[in-house]
Amino acid sequence: MKLTDRNLRPASRLLMALPIAALAFSLAACGGPGRPSADDVSEGLGQVFEDQGMGDVITDDVADCFAEKLVDSDLSDETLRYIANGEDKQANQEDKDLTTKIITDNLEECAA
Repeated sequence: MKLTDRNLRPASRLLMALPIAALAFSLAACGGPGRPSADDVSEGLGQVFEDQGMGDVITDDVADCFAEKLVDSDLSDETLRYIANGEDKQANQEDKDLTTKIITDNLEECAA
């Protein structure tokens, strides 16, 4: 049988599609392109607070509240991906200032 046989063509096409599907799944798991969800940001935010020694002070509900505010803001997707990955890092100074403002402005509401 040759690769050009009609019986092998569908199988070979399916085998060629497997690496593409694997790549798509790995990008989705790694926080690929697009805006991270509030759940992802909340989890990463919890890690940031824990790394700063505030893990026992900041509850999951507080992290969820801040995450929703951050995701609903004008922060760049890049900055939100950093936070979702548990990094206390922003894409630029404008995002850093905005992150600080969002946390400060919503501290009373989220921490209440």
